[in-house]
Amino acid sequence: MKYIEEINNYNWQDIHSRIYAKKARDVEQALDKEKLGIDDFMALISPAAIQYLEPMAVRSRKYTQQRFGKTIQLYIPLYLTNSCMNHCVYCGFNHANDIRRIILTDEQILREVEAIKKIGDFQHILLVTGENPRDAGVDYIQNAIRLVKPYFSSISIEVQPLKEEEYKQLEQEGLHAVYCYQETYHKERYKTYHPKGMKSKFDWRLDSFDRMGRAGIHKMGLGVLIGLEDWRTDSTLMALHLRYLQKHYWQTKYSISFPRMRPHEGNSFQPNVVMSDKELAQILFAYRLFDHDIEIALSTREDQVFRDHMTTLGVTSLSAGSKTDPGGYAVYQKELEQFTINDDRSPAEVLKAVKEQGYEVIWKDWDFFNTSNSSETT
Repeated sequence: MKYIEEINNYNWQDIHSRIYAKKARDVEQALDKEKLGIDDFMALISPAAIQYLEPMAVRSRKYTQQRFGKTIQLYIPLYLTNSCMNHCVYCGFNHANDIRRIILTDEQILREVEAIKKIGDFQHILLVTGENPRDAGVDYIQNAIRLVKPYFSSISIEVQPLKEEEYKQLEQEGLHAVYCYQETYHKERYKTYHPKGMKSKFDWRLDSFDRMGRAGIHKMGLGVLIGLEDWRTDSTLMALHLRYLQKHYWQTKYSISFPRMRPHEGNSFQPNVVMSDKELAQILFAYRLFDHDIEIALSTREDQVFRDHMTTLGVTSLSAGSKTDPGGYAVYQKELEQFTINDDRSPAEVLKAVKEQGYEVIWKDWDFFNTSNSSETT
């Protein structure tokens, strides 16, 4: 069974009703457990749990330190192109937006890498593209991996969903992780936000995680975009998706994130749901209590105060010094960003903030060429 078949067993409204029916006693029972089921998770993300943030934070910190120590991994995204054939109503790369489309050349990619290396000792890089399989498809992505591979120990991508054999092709080239956000698991409403382009195909996108698993991808990243549909229901369906993937692809590592919708030029779409900082902390703590081993990333979409507060409470990785427009690091020409950065501190400033909280920054914790079972940390 694939998850696109299993998800049909779940009813959005039923899950929504179950979450909002949770009471304080349900939250307390969940907090008394070491191992949580999906019903316990629903209690921890319910409105009833908001008054329990402090005990949730304490447990989240304990489990995170037990599994990951007092460390934070830093990564940086490299946007290769803003060219996209999709019409996502919330995105700056929307095909209908009247912007100059850029696809970085080999020379420009290497200039970006050079600029990144000057601002921090990054070893984890995330290659990001819009969805333009004709001009920036799998061959372009493979070439980009080859170009950056000598400079980074871990390469991740956030690109259009690919075929199973294409994931295998990139994995053999040196790809470490794939991030692919479903945006929302509300199948009936999905096309409202993705009216045209390949991203409008709900099943194709959802099935990409099974294709990654069969291809042997080392790590998968899941996420929903906060602002489209009820975040509690969406995050529950993502938790069910996570459990499915862990059961079927148990050798794979998993990461999750909770990007809140951010403004950008040319955007007239207003979020249907607004999540407060307390609620974002709540979902982060709930996921840590639900899964002690999951990696949790927090990008520069969030402001520095919130990111600093979460550093010791459950987050395992932070982006730093991010630019969300292609060519942004070497300053070719300023073009429209995918979203507006909220924490514009330099990597050195983020590093300083992490150390001031008694945590160590991990620039590198995995090596393509390390054949031992232990990870390399420098």
